[in-house]
Amino acid sequence: MTERTEARRPVNIDKDLLAILCCPDTKQDVSLADATLIARLNEAVSRGQLKNRANKPVMEPLDGGLIRGDRKMLYPIREDIPVMLIEEGIPLEGTI
Repeated sequence: MTERTEARRPVNIDKDLLAILCCPDTKQDVSLADATLIARLNEAVSRGQLKNRANKPVMEPLDGGLIRGDRKMLYPIREDIPVMLIEEGIPLEGTI
């Protein structure tokens, strides 16, 4: 695994794509997570404390995320690609 040392840049998600994406589990709308939340989640990643819905540790820092409408789940964005797999979702209850 390679360390990412470059400065974080804003994610670049096409607005039309964002408009049609939804949570694969509940079908709720998703929106871009703010940088503060991503920074807090990345701190948890660096401590080895962040787990996804499959209960597996998240090993790589997040570039960004799409947060579900009820703010209970976040889907990671890596290299400007949203990872919209149910098991890759990151539960947010207790973290925000």
